[in-house]
Amino acid sequence: MEELTLTTPALLFSAVSLILLAYTNRFLSYAQLVRTLKEQHLEHPSKVTRAQIDNLRRRLQLTRMMQALGVSSLFFCVVTMFLIYVGLFDVAAWIFGLALLLLIASLGVSLHEIQISVRALEIHLRDMEK
Repeated sequence: MEELTLTTPALLFSAVSLILLAYTNRFLSYAQLVRTLKEQHLEHPSKVTRAQIDNLRRRLQLTRMMQALGVSSLFFCVVTMFLIYVGLFDVAAWIFGLALLLLIASLGVSLHEIQISVRALEIHLRDMEK
């Protein structure tokens, strides 16, 4: 295995930062949607808004998990850089592997959340067709 340098984990910084920015934007749009759905549900309770609220609750949980995994990945990249700096190359390689696995998990949860989001839009489309 090639020796890990400070540059390797540093390369993930921009990628993980952009992913976290996208997750944050998604979270902010969900926050606005929650406020809108609350008003709609209070004015005109229906099965559709109830289904959307349930769907949104699950999506918020997944977004929180995506953010936690992404931040953990970034954290372990920083730990990796520190370990390389102090000369613990073998430990750094394992920690960097953990950071990569956390990033993979975050992206996997993101993919699952996107599928749920599509189902939420399908609920709206079905309601419009009626």
